[in-house]
Amino acid sequence: MTRTHEEVSRSPAGKSEPWTPETAAEAVSEALALLEGRWKLRILFHLFGGKVLRYSELERAIPEVSQKMLAQQLRKLESDGLVRREVFGEVPPRVEYRLTEWGQSLCPVLDALLQWHARREGSDAETADAAGEAVAVSSGAGRQRCPEGQVDDARR
Repeated sequence: MTRTHEEVSRSPAGKSEPWTPETAAEAVSEALALLEGRWKLRILFHLFGGKVLRYSELERAIPEVSQKMLAQQLRKLESDGLVRREVFGEVPPRVEYRLTEWGQSLCPVLDALLQWHARREGSDAETADAAGEAVAVSSGAGRQRCPEGQVDDARR
């Protein structure tokens, strides 16, 4: 079997065979499917960096999304293991959302995708610095970066 690229060497834990072009393409398609949805990436970017937000805070952060769509996208992210929902037994009820470790591990991946896109667009220091460090992601409160060394493993 041939590898798709020098850096793509092994399949996930439990599989001992190297990636083939077909299995690599299928796995990447499955990973991208987890992020499909108009609002999922916006939600993830608001939660990166260990942020914990209540439902109403996410509503304010993404004013274009309807309550129904926000609830659906959060439920899907939760069922996919990217977001953790915590309900507190209070009156009025309080619900908080945060990324799971696996969800937080997407931050450097999406930073790399932003850098890749910036190179295509010919962007310079505004989106990626000359040293090739992580792209600063713009959020409502300013710019943030993925926390260094916070997540070592992208598995669940």
